Amino acid sequence: MADREQYAPGPAYGAQVRKDGEKWTLILVREMRHAPEKVWQALTDPAHLREWAPFDADGNLGTVGTTVKLTTMGAPALHVTETRVTRADAPNELEYNWGGFDMRWQLEPLGRGTRTRLTLWTNIGHRFISMGAAGWHICLDVLDHLLSGTPIGRMVGPEAMKFGGWQRLNAEYAKQFSIETPNLPPPAAQKSCIEEDL
Repeated sequence: MADREQYAPGPAYGAQVRKDGEKWTLILVREMRHAPEKVWQALTDPAHLREWAPFDADGNLGTVGTTVKLTTMGAPALHVTETRVTRADAPNELEYNWGGFDMRWQLEPLGRGTRTRLTLWTNIGHRFISMGAAGWHICLDVLDHLLSGTPIGRMVGPEAMKFGGWQRLNAEYAKQFSIETPNLPPPAAQKSCIEEDL
């Protein structure tokens, strides 16, 4: 495993918010240097998900109709949701629901790599949208390291929030989305806020 102490996320980029009244949708786009098939495997295979995603899966997400239990990692209390894969068009598009939030992954070949587009949280509270963008930014960085053969280990939940790069990203995304940077409660209260948001 590569030295995670050396990891520093780049600036906030590739994110947008679509607003429909109180319903906000977060869209993250990332260009990766890896083939769509390799990215697809990391999005669907439980062993790969365990290395970068904010949840563990008890089965493969690569088949339509499959029911999989997703266990949120980093939550202060056990949080398990059952999801059904609603779309799995390998290696192009994957859709499922995690904790009440619809998630859509779209993979598009880009030269020798992949443009990865994640559309999620179609009903996320606008107070938390920059926090979600910061968290997913780090998850996608961890995914890129994993696929490059230099894994740095999963960084999610309160562990990621303690990371200085997360604080900066949260502020940058808040500015980009034209919202106030969320004032984070003390660490003990953060756990309950995170749990409520799941």
